[in-house]
Amino acid sequence: MEMENQEFPLGWRAKIGVITPTENTVTEPEFNAMKPPGVTVHFTRMPIHFHPEEDNYAGLMDDLEVRLLELHDCAVDMVAYNCTVGSMACPSDLLMGKLEETSGVNAVTTAGAILAALNALGVSRIALATPYSRATNEHEKAYLDGHGIEVVDMIGMDFDETGAALGRRFGAVPPKRIFEHALSADHPEAEAILISCANFGSAGVVAALESKLEKPVITSNIVTLWAGLRAAGVNEPIQGFGSLLSDK
Repeated sequence: MEMENQEFPLGWRAKIGVITPTENTVTEPEFNAMKPPGVTVHFTRMPIHFHPEEDNYAGLMDDLEVRLLELHDCAVDMVAYNCTVGSMACPSDLLMGKLEETSGVNAVTTAGAILAALNALGVSRIALATPYSRATNEHEKAYLDGHGIEVVDMIGMDFDETGAALGRRFGAVPPKRIFEHALSADHPEAEAILISCANFGSAGVVAALESKLEKPVITSNIVTLWAGLRAAGVNEPIQGFGSLLSDK
C-alpha cells in the first residue's frame, strides 16, 4: 500500500465513523474512492428501522447505542448515519441528539445531508431516481415536500425480492443501468437530480450525468460524505464525483 504521507498516521486529518444498513456493500467502496488524502472511514452496520415510530423509536435508539459506542471506542472525529429511508423515518432532533450525545462528536444523517446539499446548490425543485418501490418513493417525496423541496418527477425500480435480499439487489444494479435510470428521471422543471439510496452504486456516474444534463446530480453517499467531511473540518474540493464535491 502506498503511504499517503510518511510523516503522519493514517487518518491524521479525520477519522469518519459510519453506521450503514447491514446489507449495504456500496457505501464503503464509494467512500474510500471519494475520500481525500489523510481521511479514513470506519464502518459498523445495523438493520434498517423502516417504522421506528411503532415502538416510539426505542428499538432504533437501542440499536444506535451499540454502534455509536463502537465508533466512540475507535475515536472517530464525526459519525454519519448513512441510511436514506431510515434517517427520513425519525425526527431529526431525536436522531441527531442520539448520534451526538452518545458518540461525543459532530454527526450527520443522509436525510439532513440531502437537504443541506440542495440548499448549498440553491435548488428547490428536483427529479428523484431510486431503486425503490413506488410506496417508498412516495415516502421520500413526502419528506422532501415537507422540507420545501418539490419533487417534479420520480422513478423507481420494480424488484421481486423483499427484506435484506431486496437491499442486496439494489447493490447489484450496474452503473450503466443506474446512468440510464437517472437520465429517464430528468424533467425540464428539475433544477437537479437526486439519486437516492446508499446501497445504489451511483457515485461513479454522477460526473457523466452532470455533463450530459447540465445540472447538478447528487447521491445519498455523495451528500453524506460531503456533509461528514465538513462536520470533521475537511473542506477541500474533490474531483471526479460531481459539482457538489468539486466546489468548495
